[in-house]
Amino acid sequence: MQSSLPKVLQTIGGRPMLAHLLETAATLDPEQVHVVIGSGADQVKEACDGFDVNWVVQAQRRGTGHAVMQAMPAIPDDARVLVLLGDHPLIPACVLAEMMEKNLAPLCVLTMQLEKPRGYGRIERDRTGRIRGVIEDGDATAAQWKIREVNSGIILADAAQLRSWLDKLGCDNVKHEYYLTDIFAMAYSEKKEIHGVLAPDARDLQGANDRLQLAALEQRYRQQATMRLMEQGVHIIDPDRVDIRGKVATGKDVCLDINVVLEGVNSFGDGVTIGPGAVLKDCDLAAGTRVHAYSVLEGVRTSGPCDIGPFARVRPGTELAAGTRIGNFVEVKNTQLGEGSKASHLSYLGDTTIGKDVNIGAGTITCNYDGANKHRTVIEDGAFIGSNSQLVAPVTVGKGATIGAGTTLTNDAPADSLTVGRARQISVKGWKRPEKSGEE
Repeated sequence: MQSSLPKVLQTIGGRPMLAHLLETAATLDPEQVHVVIGSGADQVKEACDGFDVNWVVQAQRRGTGHAVMQAMPAIPDDARVLVLLGDHPLIPACVLAEMMEKNLAPLCVLTMQLEKPRGYGRIERDRTGRIRGVIEDGDATAAQWKIREVNSGIILADAAQLRSWLDKLGCDNVKHEYYLTDIFAMAYSEKKEIHGVLAPDARDLQGANDRLQLAALEQRYRQQATMRLMEQGVHIIDPDRVDIRGKVATGKDVCLDINVVLEGVNSFGDGVTIGPGAVLKDCDLAAGTRVHAYSVLEGVRTSGPCDIGPFARVRPGTELAAGTRIGNFVEVKNTQLGEGSKASHLSYLGDTTIGKDVNIGAGTITCNYDGANKHRTVIEDGAFIGSNSQLVAPVTVGKGATIGAGTTLTNDAPADSLTVGRARQISVKGWKRPEKSGEE
């Protein structure tokens, strides 16, 4: 990966690959989950500290079989062991559940068919079709390279039997590693039943060893995420041009235009529309809300239909009531707008409480930061803020008050009154513009 991050922390859909896999494992209701870690162990633990797992350190990296050996001391003999790969984040839980429910053989492997299986261990079968071994790519003969059924790396085994096979593993191969796949030849020689389960879609079992493969996983994740949304009735203009990087809950008739990016946890009510190029993170938008093109929203909550954008930036702590309007090139942070209030263009509203039916003129700024602390501005119902006004917090604009254009407000403005605070206009007759000197 050419990265300072361990491979399993490379992200798919905005989350580490390992986090996806641990979430899938949790749906299987396991007695315990063991994660074998090596390089970058502290980073991995920190990134996935929300999961209930037993961390197992593999001090020496001596192959897949050696990795499983490290976890076995904590596993009882009567358990069934499902071995997963930390860089295979998209394995469907339903495939694993079916594999566990229908296969009671001492050893089971999930396989897949690939047109270009280079790099994967080949599933070798005898004349009767029984699996007799898995041949690693580097140890395969020319004839074995032609086999298209390959090992996914996912196995299911009885713990006691698995422990016995692991104890017999050797490292007489080109890499001098303990291959977990060598247990298949042992099981075959002992006439133990081995089941092979063919995965329905090989794309869901792919791993990532470089940036190209990581991009392919991202593409597959996007396809799965948009497909789920469309199955729930979401209208996605072009599924190939929408990025889902988190969780999305939606009502009916939600529409996502092209190049929309959804991060974190988002919730959209009925009829919410998201315009092209919009980026949303951790937003809760009520029914009828419209987000117009190229707006960026984070931590925004709407309680009724309202309009946002285009080219608006709405930051955490913002709450918008029904009928509100945040227009183009307006930035809003930690601000509440009451019903019917609007800031249509070119304004900054930070740490502000705005009542109902307030009009914020173009170029208005709430000056909320004094260089050390943030202060709050309060604008009461029905107030009118003229264009190019600066409201220096802490300050209150009373109900029904009007602030004249160009005002710098440093004291509270009384209700139902006009407040103007600007330099008196003068005109100087006979004034002449300066002229350039001849030397220039």
